[in-house]
Amino acid sequence: MERDNTNDHPVLRIVGENEEIHGRARIGEAEVVVTDQRLLVGNLERLLMDIPIAGLRRIQFDIERKRPATLVIVPEEAEHEPQVLPVPPRYYREVADALVLVGRRLAEVD
Repeated sequence: MERDNTNDHPVLRIVGENEEIHGRARIGEAEVVVTDQRLLVGNLERLLMDIPIAGLRRIQFDIERKRPATLVIVPEEAEHEPQVLPVPPRYYREVADALVLVGRRLAEVD
C-alpha cells in the first residue's frame, strides 16, 4: 500500500533502535504504530499515546453507514488519555490490520 511520506511521520521518531514495528495505520494526519513493545498514536504535532500493549483496556472500532468510522483506544490506567479517532473508509484496511495485531497480542497478555 502506498503512503505519502511513509517513513517520516513524527511518531516514528520515538521508535527505539531495538524495537520492531509490526504494523502501522495512517488515519489522515494521525498514525497508529504497533511495535513489539507498545502502541503509539500520534499526529503531525504531537504524540497522543504511548503505552505497552498490556496497558490497553479496550479498543473499539465502530463502523456506521454514511459516516466515518470511530476508533476508540482506552488505556487501563486513567492517567493515560483515551484516544478517539475518526476513520474515513479509505483507511479501514490499514486500521483493521493493525487491530488484528493488537488483538492477538492482548490475547497473549496474562
